[in-house]
Amino acid sequence: MLVKNITTMSGFLLMGFSDNHELQILQALLFLVTYLLGSAGNFIIITITTLDPQLQSPMYYFLKHLSILDFSSLSVTIPQYIESSLAGSGYISYGQCMLQIFFFTGFAWGELAILTVMSYDRYVAVCLPLHYEVIMSPRKCTWAMAVVWISGGISGTLYTASILSIRFCGDKIIHQFFCDVPQLLKLSCSNDYLVTMGVADFLSVMGFVCFIGIVISYVHIFSTVLRMPSAESRSKVFSTCLPHLFVVSLFLSTGIFAYLNPISDSPTALGFLFSIFYTVLPPTLNPIIYSLKNETIKSVVRKLLFSTKFTG
Repeated sequence: MLVKNITTMSGFLLMGFSDNHELQILQALLFLVTYLLGSAGNFIIITITTLDPQLQSPMYYFLKHLSILDFSSLSVTIPQYIESSLAGSGYISYGQCMLQIFFFTGFAWGELAILTVMSYDRYVAVCLPLHYEVIMSPRKCTWAMAVVWISGGISGTLYTASILSIRFCGDKIIHQFFCDVPQLLKLSCSNDYLVTMGVADFLSVMGFVCFIGIVISYVHIFSTVLRMPSAESRSKVFSTCLPHLFVVSLFLSTGIFAYLNPISDSPTALGFLFSIFYTVLPPTLNPIIYSLKNETIKSVVRKLLFSTKFTG
């Protein structure tokens, strides 16, 4: 009945991973646990990089903003899906959908931008250590983060404005757990989606430029590291660079699959799985990945968790 009524409503029906209510409840609980873990991890990173004097270098300044982006990205999609799954409706209003598109695409672009900045920061730290304080001065780091957040806002605005120009026809059913742009394009009446495709192509080119920048940074980093005579120095560099490289690889590979893979009329389980890899896993795992190989973060977290007083 809901599927039939959705055609006359302004909103959409999020089908998620199953139309079985019992499975929807189970999925909602799994998503809730994931959200709580991801939120807690990112909140810890934000807290310690704000309060502890040991973590005031540009690397940790950027990591704090990455955690803010990750926490925000998780909060855009998961809570709404949990609520609709528990209610058994799957309904999302048109306004909520547009807000999801704006914030999700904005935060996703912001994440790519800040990962690019972080790779440049590691390049300067490893390859140009004598000039690090000048190149990565507090003023320049602040400007870099302003560009990251503003570019994310522009990305979200472009996507949302292009989607607002689309007319939707037929059953407004989205085979996804959130308002995903590729799924919405399937519902367009005619060639309205060409503007959105133009936006996607433009941002894809900009994303490719970021990717090339990250690759160039790591080519220089690894060529420099391999020439280091001290095994301890090499280990220290790898401990900070490898987690970042893993995060970049996970985010870009799953994102490319999600947005470049042709949309099928009968969505597959693999497609849903990759959507989780792209939207849920990176922001949930980032705090763990960055903490496992970083002794400074681990020591500060232990101090936070086991000390009666958390001070500098």
